Amino acid sequence: MNKNKSFFITIEGGEGSGKTSNSLLLKKYLESKGFKVLLTREPGGTVAAESIRKILLNPKSKLTPLSELFLYEAARAQHIEEIVRPALKSGAVVICDRFTDATVAYQGFARKLDLSLINKLNAAASGKLIPELTIYLDINPKTGLKKAKNLDKESYGVSGDRIEMESFEFHKNVRKGYLAQAKKYPKRIKVVKTDKDINKTWSAIKKEIDAKLKIKNV
Repeated sequence: MNKNKSFFITIEGGEGSGKTSNSLLLKKYLESKGFKVLLTREPGGTVAAESIRKILLNPKSKLTPLSELFLYEAARAQHIEEIVRPALKSGAVVICDRFTDATVAYQGFARKLDLSLINKLNAAASGKLIPELTIYLDINPKTGLKKAKNLDKESYGVSGDRIEMESFEFHKNVRKGYLAQAKKYPKRIKVVKTDKDINKTWSAIKKEIDAKLKIKNV
């Protein structure tokens, strides 16, 4: 692949699936291969979107499912316009920690909001931008939640953010949503089982990345 050609990669997964650590590994790997890389996240990436993120994850925030959806889409619209599109226009590989598939899984399958509405709002907020590759890190919700809550307790002294504190049934439905998306878009979404050994997980991700970007390792 031409290393000056833009490419959009998203990393998806439930709580505790290892998105953040593997996104960082991916950024370092692609940079070592000579690619210009931007790592960003949703919701977030801009001043406005990061402010919205705080509202969305604050356990004290009382949001209706529809209010929650609109906040995610507002953050996305700002993020795409201010960060993602300019980076793609500059020829960068953009790695985004969560994107529109997360909205389908969380607000659609778990919150039970209308999927056709979500798809329309996703298209509007993203300007119909679709990732060229999505890595979905699949983890047992029980295992992932325990891991995520333990990390939050160690880092912030609290046991989970607003989303992590949702019911186990909610998180099972999130996983169902992601797997449904992977089944619907098998060419774009690649399912990688999250292993206890991060090296095994990373090796599986790297295999998908090398194939898609035609990276040859000698």
